Amino acid sequence: MRLRRYLVAGLLVWIPLGVTLLLIGFAVRQMDKALELIPQRLQPSVLLQQLFGTEGPVHIPGFGVILIILVVLLTGVFVANFVGRYVVGGWESLMERIPVVRSIYSAAKNFAEIVFSDASQSFKQVLLIEYPRKGLYSLAFQTSSQLGEVQARTGDDVVCCFVPTTPNPTSGLVLIVPRKDVRVLDMEVDEALKMIISLGVVVPTWTADQTAELPFDRPEELPGD
Repeated sequence: MRLRRYLVAGLLVWIPLGVTLLLIGFAVRQMDKALELIPQRLQPSVLLQQLFGTEGPVHIPGFGVILIILVVLLTGVFVANFVGRYVVGGWESLMERIPVVRSIYSAAKNFAEIVFSDASQSFKQVLLIEYPRKGLYSLAFQTSSQLGEVQARTGDDVVCCFVPTTPNPTSGLVLIVPRKDVRVLDMEVDEALKMIISLGVVVPTWTADQTAELPFDRPEELPGD
């Protein structure tokens, strides 16, 4: 049993580290492909070859990441002024006129605005709702509370919630839930995502003294907890 415990402890160290390194390495390699857009004589590997006088190009991983960050930063500086906003407005108007592209571009733009906008309240709160039936609970993220026609036709104060699937939280269901049936949790969005991706194994820490604030009794621990 002790040998098994040591083996599991070692795996818990190396598996997350290995997965992290693999994903970061994959992302860096993909970003480095952006260097292919630069003329051959101006690529960093060729310039380093000329600088150090080596026989072949000097490849240093990460130059593509720097290039993409600079391009994104310069793009942000450009669109922040009047001329940039005019150009982007014309570009978006063109995208809106192309039938298939219009749907994809609008969806991608709306998603980016929701995730990266500080003013938006979407994906800022973790909710607990009774789904798929009463007595069963699911984690959800609030996406909107101003629902227009949906709000008017339900005759109730409702919020729009996104219930992600596990272990892939990028897919899921959109549910319209009465506000009185929604419980706002203290956990952060990234903590909830970790819990979802880990199939509920990684549970965020929560201080026990907050239990008194709950509207129901704390359940007894299940066998094996």
